Amino acid sequence: MSVRHLSGTTAGHRPELREKSLLDRLALDDPELNDGLRESLERVETWLLAVARDAADPRVGAVAGHLAEAGGKRLRPLLVLLGAEFGEPWRDGVTQAAVIAELVHIASLHHDDVMDGAGTRHGVPSVHARFGERAAVLAGDWLLARASQLAAQLGPEAVQLNARTAGRLVAGQLRELTGPAPGEDPVAHYFQVLAGKTAALLSMSLGIGALQAGAPPATVTALAEYGELLGVAFQIADDLLDLRSPCGVSGKEPGTDLLAGVPTLPVLLALEGTDPADAELRALLAAGPVPATSVRRALDLFARSPALSETEAVLYRRLDRARTVLGALPALPARDALLALCDYVAHRTS
Repeated sequence: MSVRHLSGTTAGHRPELREKSLLDRLALDDPELNDGLRESLERVETWLLAVARDAADPRVGAVAGHLAEAGGKRLRPLLVLLGAEFGEPWRDGVTQAAVIAELVHIASLHHDDVMDGAGTRHGVPSVHARFGERAAVLAGDWLLARASQLAAQLGPEAVQLNARTAGRLVAGQLRELTGPAPGEDPVAHYFQVLAGKTAALLSMSLGIGALQAGAPPATVTALAEYGELLGVAFQIADDLLDLRSPCGVSGKEPGTDLLAGVPTLPVLLALEGTDPADAELRALLAAGPVPATSVRRALDLFARSPALSETEAVLYRRLDRARTVLGALPALPARDALLALCDYVAHRTS
């Protein structure tokens, strides 16, 4: 593996990631790739925190930097770096592209938590819970602006990709807010929402990393397709975690989606069911947001519902398609890492 270097960062130290990163959880077999990714992620972390805090008014930096400082899996930067492995990963702009991807992700969390009413994120109070809804939305917009400024430094392809992804994120949020059109299949609508809210950014992360590293166009296309499939799979896994995680492994309180009335895939499949044994669960879900006093009961009912196994089957099919796409890529250690990501998603809800 070629030695990487950071271009454009203003900080010189290598911080420890506060929360266990996804790289640590994957336990890759290739030591050279693992060490190189770890060094690159530390550089991304330094730059990310500097950009998130870089506001003329320190109060703006405090709000905008809140979730960045809380840490996270750093999945999007990791995907940027893995995408770059299929080209020349030491090129200028790769680290900057990883920062852009995480800035857009954090901005989307600001908006998503406001819409869902989530009280925590990454084990800390959500931005809107600590600073208020209006501040959370505006700080999310500010982070998107910072991402756009960084993308402009990388050239027109990066600008277009960043803009297209931001548009898909907003469209996904709007589709979720408005709900299915009259006569539209709720499950089909769910997957359209996911394509914008989740899959778009994972696809962008792999694509922009490969582009900045000069990977062949066919490789860029395949990586972007894999990212779309992985993004949907990750969200389905999060849907399951919201119902199964006793300690908020997903970074949110269990049952948060039920409280907010979010139509996750298990909820939609449960509502479509006809088993008399699930009648009480369907009645709870049909009313919209589940009352706080009934969330525990809903979680208990879901534990016995076939909707969970049906959701798992959908998850595994998406992951199998992602693995098939990877089969067309060069047999590099980075491809093995992307395969390991599929295994991680498959097992994180069990």
